[in-house]
Amino acid sequence: MQRRAQRDPRDPRDRRAKRLTRALVCASAVPVMLIAAGCSSDSGSDEGADKKADASASQSASPSPTVRAAAYKKLPEACEVLSEKTLDDLAPKAKKGKEGSSDDISSRASCSWSSLENNGVDGSQFRWLNVSLLRFDSDTTRGPGDELAGKYYDKQVRDAQAAEGAKGAETEPVTDTGDEATAVRYDLKKKEGTFKQQTVVVRVENVVVTLDYNGAGLAGDETPDADDLMKDLRKAAKEAVASVAKANGSATASGSPSASASKSASASASKSASASASKSASEPASESAAEKS
Repeated sequence: MQRRAQRDPRDPRDRRAKRLTRALVCASAVPVMLIAAGCSSDSGSDEGADKKADASASQSASPSPTVRAAAYKKLPEACEVLSEKTLDDLAPKAKKGKEGSSDDISSRASCSWSSLENNGVDGSQFRWLNVSLLRFDSDTTRGPGDELAGKYYDKQVRDAQAAEGAKGAETEPVTDTGDEATAVRYDLKKKEGTFKQQTVVVRVENVVVTLDYNGAGLAGDETPDADDLMKDLRKAAKEAVASVAKANGSATASGSPSASASKSASASASKSASASASKSASEPASESAAEKS
């Protein structure tokens, strides 16, 4: 048998063979490293996606914004807010009230009456009365209904004060009527005579009631007394406020439901809290009451 000749380590061919072997070993190791790096990169991407998903779920689970509920959900029939006696005092010869047009009578309503009392050769007495009601719902974007009503109330007062042609305008607060009320009075000179204009604007919770009333002595009759007209109109304002409360089941003798409504809400909340506490005490600790939507 022929013996294999020993290679000389100094032989250049032997050194090239060793270098080639080492290169092949390193090349085979590179894919393994790339795969490891790729796995590491994918893992980080999945972790980031998981964090985003958790954040989104957490955000979705957060409670929706809430706003204080409006006290009143509807309005009374505009032509029924005043009693026959009150109408007879303000517009004695008035026929049936004329209801204003509205797309939603639960939020906006109005009614007007006109009266002409003929006194023969002494002339006649003219009266005109209009009652308008506007209700505001609470809105998570715009705010609570009573605050929205408050802004509209302020605008109504400003508009009355800035009426075109008004002479000698006077403004005064009205007490014991709604949550806030203002009276504005002035004279209007027309070719038929001098009209005594009276306006009372009232806010009761989330509803604004505006009463416009004017009177004039025509064809030589005397101009009515502005104080008498305002006295009658204030009475009508109280009655209108009481009608709003009554339509929502919370009428009070004073005509302003705010105190009664607050007292009722407080009592209801106290009763609800007591019941909840009693229920919690009797139930296992692991159970919890369902949240209100």
